Amino acid sequence: MYISANVVYPVSSAPLKNGVIKLNEDGRIVAVLTQEEANGIENIQHYDGILVPGFVNTHCHLELSHLRHKIAEKTGLISFIKQILSLRQQPEQEIISAMQNADEEMYENGIVAVGDISNLLISKAVKLNSKIYYHTFVEVFGFNRPSEPIIEQGLSLKGDFAPLKASIVPHAPYSVSSSLFNEIEKVTHAEDILSIHNQETNGENELFEKGIGKFADFFAELGIAQSDAHNSGKNSLSYHLPQLSTKVNTLLVHNTFSSKADVDFAQKKHQKLYWCLCPNANIYIENTLPDVNLLKAENLKITLGTDSLASNHQLNILTEMQTLQERKNVPFEELLKWATLNGAEFLGIEKQYGSLEVGKKPGIVLIINAENRIINKETTIKRLF
Repeated sequence: MYISANVVYPVSSAPLKNGVIKLNEDGRIVAVLTQEEANGIENIQHYDGILVPGFVNTHCHLELSHLRHKIAEKTGLISFIKQILSLRQQPEQEIISAMQNADEEMYENGIVAVGDISNLLISKAVKLNSKIYYHTFVEVFGFNRPSEPIIEQGLSLKGDFAPLKASIVPHAPYSVSSSLFNEIEKVTHAEDILSIHNQETNGENELFEKGIGKFADFFAELGIAQSDAHNSGKNSLSYHLPQLSTKVNTLLVHNTFSSKADVDFAQKKHQKLYWCLCPNANIYIENTLPDVNLLKAENLKITLGTDSLASNHQLNILTEMQTLQERKNVPFEELLKWATLNGAEFLGIEKQYGSLEVGKKPGIVLIINAENRIINKETTIKRLF
């Protein structure tokens, strides 16, 4: 089978005008051809649009899918967390049904792989039956309670997710004690990957630097005593990054309030960092975006995520690309690499996903109505394989 489009973007190599992809019956790539190399081949199915590999969503919370349209927008992270806590418990079948719909939505939106945050086992059956590749991040947290039982519960949940890929990860700097970071380090192996919410709100930095702000007030409200890490003169990144294993790929998620000094610090401390942007969730929760131009200028490995349907109207990497293109003027080619190959490399699945190369089965997506590589409201997506 041969398919073609106005432009084919392998991602790992230059785009091909009227390029042609040869596929076997199950969608594995046999050849990627220029227009000239395909000259004389008959029965090529040509599409009007742009052919790209399937998208990789490196940050999602599938188990929050039942909270779609239930959380107020632009109220800030503390209010968002409170709403999650008050609304999260719902009938099990409602949660499962919402996850199934979200999984199908991601598949139709051209997503082939997901890094998914889980606190419970409830998403396992959906993932096992999905056409999407999942890596589950079993999230642990605790600041003022013994760390050993938390890790034991995390290890048990990770085991329960087998045969699915899973690793134990910290939730966020404000919710993980130094002793718990130490326990996470002990159970992190060479084949694992890590993820942590990073500098999603300014209050997170204020808590660590000065011991004041919205997070400090929230902790006081919950009766959680501040630790030595708070009011330390150092921000949250300086607290958590030195405590993470430098041996494995690690995803910093959101980075909404990360500065040039933070980036410099991070690059010196950790050589396997990836920086995940979830722009539509940032707008939904905090109504602000990271300094994308800074992250670009520093030549960081950037990936894209959707976050959850509690903080987003849809699970669609193309709309994340659209927001970054419209608001931050990021070129299409750069966004595409963030949305595909970078994410696949982070998840350690680049031999199968992330680019249109011979031997891979990366999923093939057609982007329609993106003239001059501009993604707008008329731009749509069609999954071909």
